[in-house]
Amino acid sequence: MSNVSARIERLPFGRFHWRLLMMGGLGYAFDAMDAAAVAFVLPVLRHDWALTSVQTGVLGSGNFIGYFFGALFAGTLGDLIGRRKVMMYALLLYSVASVVSAMTDSWPTFLASRIVAGMGTGAESAIIAPYLAEFVAKRYRGVFTGALAGFFSFGFVAAALLGYFIVPAFPEGWRTVLFITAVPVVMLLWWRRSLPESPRWLDSRKRRDEAERVLGDIEADFARRGIELPRAEAATPSGQPSAETGTLIANFRALWAGRQARITVMTWLMWLSITFSYYAFFTWIPGLLVQHGMSITRSFGYSLAMYVAQVPGYFSAAWFNERIGRQATIASYMLCGCACALGMAFASTNGQIMVAGILLSFFMNGTYAGVYAYTAEVFPTAVRTTGAGTASAIGRIGAIVSPILVGYLYPVFGFAGVFGVTTVVLLLGAIAVVVMGIPTRGRSLEDIAAGEASGMTSVTEASAR
Repeated sequence: MSNVSARIERLPFGRFHWRLLMMGGLGYAFDAMDAAAVAFVLPVLRHDWALTSVQTGVLGSGNFIGYFFGALFAGTLGDLIGRRKVMMYALLLYSVASVVSAMTDSWPTFLASRIVAGMGTGAESAIIAPYLAEFVAKRYRGVFTGALAGFFSFGFVAAALLGYFIVPAFPEGWRTVLFITAVPVVMLLWWRRSLPESPRWLDSRKRRDEAERVLGDIEADFARRGIELPRAEAATPSGQPSAETGTLIANFRALWAGRQARITVMTWLMWLSITFSYYAFFTWIPGLLVQHGMSITRSFGYSLAMYVAQVPGYFSAAWFNERIGRQATIASYMLCGCACALGMAFASTNGQIMVAGILLSFFMNGTYAGVYAYTAEVFPTAVRTTGAGTASAIGRIGAIVSPILVGYLYPVFGFAGVFGVTTVVLLLGAIAVVVMGIPTRGRSLEDIAAGEASGMTSVTEASAR
C-alpha cells in the first residue's frame, strides 16, 4: 500500500499549487476563447458565405464533433501514457488547426479545420482537471478545481471582446480573431519545463521511483521556502478499481464494474444535460439576438455582458463546492439555470433578454465549476482520465446536437422553443446528480474510490469532514 496519497494530503496550499492553477487555468482560458470565438464568427460567415440556418448550425457543431473525439482519446491515453504528454500534444494540435481555419475560404474546409481544432481543445479540457486535482489535498480540492474551471470565463470574456471590437471592425476581422486563438502554442515551452507528471498516476502504474522523485521535488520546494510539512498520516487505501485495468479495453470495462457503473451513468447524464443546454445558448446567442432585431454590434455588446457574468458564476460555485458539497452546488445551479431559461424564453424586451441572459450565464457556468470538480473525483486513479474523458465526450454529443437542433427549432418555435428545451434538459441533469451521485467533499481521492469499491457509499459529507 503506497503512501503517495498521504504525502500529498499533508501539503499546504502553496506556491507550487498556485503555479499549477495558473498553468492549467490559462489552458482552459484559451480553450474557451477558441470555442467562443466561433459564436462571433458565425454571423459574419453566414452573411459572407450565404449560409443557410442548418449550415450555420453544422459549422457551430464542428468544434464539438472534434471535442467528442478529443475528450475520448485524451481520457483513454491519459490513463495509459500519462496526463502530461496528452495535455501538451492537445495544445499543439488545436493551435495549428486554429491557424488553418483562419486561412480557409470555404465552409467545408472551415468545418474540417474546426473539427481538428476541437479535438485539441476537447482533449485538453478533458485532461486538465483530473490531472491537476491529483496534486491537491482534499481540504482544498473542490475550490482548486472549481477555480481552475473558472478560467474558462476569462476565455469567454476575451472572445467576446475580440468579437465586439475586431470582428465588425474589419472585412476580414474574423480571420484575425482566429489567428489570435492560436497564440497559446507558446505555453508549450512553459508547460514542458514546469509540469511534473502526476505522482498518483505514476504510483497506479507501479512507477514508484518516479512518483517518489516528483513528490521529493515538491516537498523540497516547500522546504526551500521555510515551510515545515506535518508528518504524513498512515498510508491511505489504494482506491484501485475492483476490475482489472491497464489496457484500453480493461479500463473501459472497469468503468462498468460493480457500483462504478452507476457513477459512470451519472456523470454521462450530468455532462450531457449541462453541455447540451450550455451550447444551445452560447453558440447561438449572438446570431439569435441579430435575428431578434438587433444589429451585429449591439448583439455582441449584449453577449459581452452575458459572458462577463460567467466570472462570478464560476468562482461563486467554486466556493460553494467546499461549503455545501459538489452535488448540492451542481443541482442548485442547474435549477436556478432552469428558472433563468424560462425567463429568457418569455422575455419580450431587450432589457428583459439581457437580465435573463446574464443570470442564465451566471448559473450555467457556475454549474461547470461543480461538474469539473466532481468528475475529477468520482473515478479511481487508474481510470480517472478515462472516466472523465468519456463523460466529457458524451457531453459533447449534446454540444454537437444542440446547435443543429436550434437551427431547426428557432424558425418554428422562436425563443420560447429554444429555451423551453434548455429548461427540461437542465432539470433532468439535476435529478441525476442528486439521485445517483455520491458525496466527495472532505474525502481523499483514494477514500472515495475505496468506498465505492467496497460498497461503502453511505458516508455523509458532514461526517467526512
